Amino acid sequence: MADQPPSAQWHTPPGPPAPPAPATTSSTGAIVAAAFVGVGLVALALFWQAAGWLADQVFLQLDVPQPWWIWVVVALVLGLLAGVPSLLLALIPRSPAVRETGRAWLIATGVAVLGGILRVVPDPQNEAYLFVLAVALGVAAFFLRRRPRTASSVGLAVVAGLVALMPWLVLGSLGGALETLLAVLAAASAGWLASSTLDGRFWTAFGASAGSPVGAGSGFPVESFPKIRPQTVIQLESGGRARRVVVGGLVAGVAFALLAAGLGASGAQLAAMFVLPPLGFAAAALASSRTTGWLVGIAALGPLAFVDPDEISLFLLGRDIPFWTLVATGVSLAVGLVLALVYGLAVRKNPHKAVAWSLAALVVLASISLYAVSGQPGLHGERLFVVMKEQASLAGLPTTTGPGSGRDARVAAVYQRLVQQADRTQADLRKQLDRWHLSYQPYYLVNGIQVDGGPLVRQWLSARDDVDRVLLDPVLRPLPSEIETHHGPLTSPGTDHWNIDMVGAPTAWAQGVTGSGIVVGSSDSGADGTHPALAANFRGGPDSWYDPWNGTTQPTDHNGHGTHTLATAVGHEGVGVAPGAQWIGCVNLARNMGSPSYYLDCLQFMLAPFPTGGNPFTDGHPDRAPNILTNSWGCPEVEGCDPASLRPAIDALAAAGIAVVVAAGNSGPRCGSITDPPATYASAITVAAVNSNGAVTDFSSRGSSDTPGKPDIAAPGEQVLSAMPGGTYEKADGTSMATPHVAGVIALLWSKEPALIGDLTATRQRLTTSARPATTPTSSDSSACARSAYTVGAGIAHVPPTPSR
Repeated sequence: MADQPPSAQWHTPPGPPAPPAPATTSSTGAIVAAAFVGVGLVALALFWQAAGWLADQVFLQLDVPQPWWIWVVVALVLGLLAGVPSLLLALIPRSPAVRETGRAWLIATGVAVLGGILRVVPDPQNEAYLFVLAVALGVAAFFLRRRPRTASSVGLAVVAGLVALMPWLVLGSLGGALETLLAVLAAASAGWLASSTLDGRFWTAFGASAGSPVGAGSGFPVESFPKIRPQTVIQLESGGRARRVVVGGLVAGVAFALLAAGLGASGAQLAAMFVLPPLGFAAAALASSRTTGWLVGIAALGPLAFVDPDEISLFLLGRDIPFWTLVATGVSLAVGLVLALVYGLAVRKNPHKAVAWSLAALVVLASISLYAVSGQPGLHGERLFVVMKEQASLAGLPTTTGPGSGRDARVAAVYQRLVQQADRTQADLRKQLDRWHLSYQPYYLVNGIQVDGGPLVRQWLSARDDVDRVLLDPVLRPLPSEIETHHGPLTSPGTDHWNIDMVGAPTAWAQGVTGSGIVVGSSDSGADGTHPALAANFRGGPDSWYDPWNGTTQPTDHNGHGTHTLATAVGHEGVGVAPGAQWIGCVNLARNMGSPSYYLDCLQFMLAPFPTGGNPFTDGHPDRAPNILTNSWGCPEVEGCDPASLRPAIDALAAAGIAVVVAAGNSGPRCGSITDPPATYASAITVAAVNSNGAVTDFSSRGSSDTPGKPDIAAPGEQVLSAMPGGTYEKADGTSMATPHVAGVIALLWSKEPALIGDLTATRQRLTTSARPATTPTSSDSSACARSAYTVGAGIAHVPPTPSR
């Protein structure tokens, strides 16, 4: 045989099959083009995920159950639009790098589709979502894993992952034990799947791994590339790493973004889609399956474990969970970009394992310290509200009316019956909870118990013969800093109080009737007890203020909603309907989202006020109960309530002769939009909103044949001027603003005619006969629910005249 040229004398030694050849200059253009296609896929994925979340929020704001199929459609459309190009890239091009790109994106798109479909699981059942996600990703990772593996520096990956996680350690907080465990498992499965996707063969296709003998290579010896000439190796050594970090990092970032689209319930995945992609460049610098897995698994823990998807909600405005989630996401994004730069420029070979792990240990200690000192350490999981089967009977109770001992005896009789019923029927369950060392809080106004526990505890409680049902009792996770107090834009109340004129209050004042002798109770975000409009008529004493949220001992209000509504009822400075009435207050939604237990905390306090730190069962003083309650809130399903959850409480308060005035809601003009307790209850006085022209507002919720008699009445609720914290004032809209007008009108009526105190039937009749008709609505609503019975009830509330004798 004739001699062969030197280039042909290379032979293939025995050994493992050759991996794909590294990327060459000729294929770089195709890889770059594919990478830019990937950027478009990321934009597409982000658009669809944001659209799905916004749909969630719109339905929540409208108080309408979201159709289950919306997330399925979002997921499938994304799968089609992103999956088809990825599949074509995986099958058609000859370049190994482009084919690996398509494979990685196709797998990540599959995760996005899976995670989207799983969002049919309701957000309050986040444990179920995380469990299925963790199992599905783990199974996929197991079957998709390949060999061989590249050299790795896990220590550096741990460092990068923890640095990306640090903003969440400071600004976020964990849920319950089971929820946290499942979040860790889901993040670990996501990391495993990432390592099975961006594995040794993937990084080999993009060039050398750090520290490998071949600078452009794959972590395999030169002999594994039988057709690569030595001079080609030298060329790859000089340029392959840059290509891998820049182009391979971009490809990895696209894969991470698509993967993140499937990580987390509605809202959490949006954060993940900004946290993970920049880490693709750090992963490319390390270039191994193991490092990729650790990097993704640790970083994904932030959005999965340190934020509750329920709380990424437009209901929580201001500096609340959505704000801090956005901040944590932005900081993580910035950190990821810095890590990309540092790792891309500095990590050129694998450091000694001892050095890498020593650095990782230091970062672990720093992370723990940061979390313990600057974060919100501990578990802050959901609670349960157990509704007992035997609710107290209200039959045979006194029905005395008017002021004095008769009224006090009536309230006391209701209180005693409810407490005795709860103590008797809850005894066995309390004993069992003590035996299992489960923390709990009993309630009597609704015969029930709040219990700390997750899905397993809920299943056990639901199976008991003495339990009717078990509701979720959401707990908002703590914030990294106190909510800033909201102040109004005005420093003076001015003189234009059209709303006060509309209900006829000035006429009553001219007759010397201002509400004196009447006490109004407000359950809301709190009240600024130092405001000029409220300071003078706070009842005072140890049992006139209760704050189950923050434990404050003096009337305070960061949100402003409670100050505004209470001042409309009893405020001075010309903003209140009954400025001569006294008031007491309770905080039931300091952060604009409550729960069955928080609402009951305040309602129990209103039936039988107790001193700070007192026991509602034994320290209540029913003789100190207010006469009228103004309640500008509703308890939707997202807060844990079902249609009947608060009915026993409202019925009991009415049985005690306490007028319970509630807001209709702001979900109009949809027909039948009065849906949330307590607005639907017959024993509550439900208030709609009208504007300065006397026409029902578009936002005011409507009744229907399913809620006969609702709303009961209407009052001014658009551009209503009232007090705000810090001595300020503001105009606001909502049935929340309308409700205290009616409470104030009743206070004037009962102050003028004390014999009516507690006589709810006669009071309703007087309100109905004195109500003024509303004008023709200006909205285009032409449905059957547009008629006055379903929009303004009896009409616009007006102080009843004294009947002629």
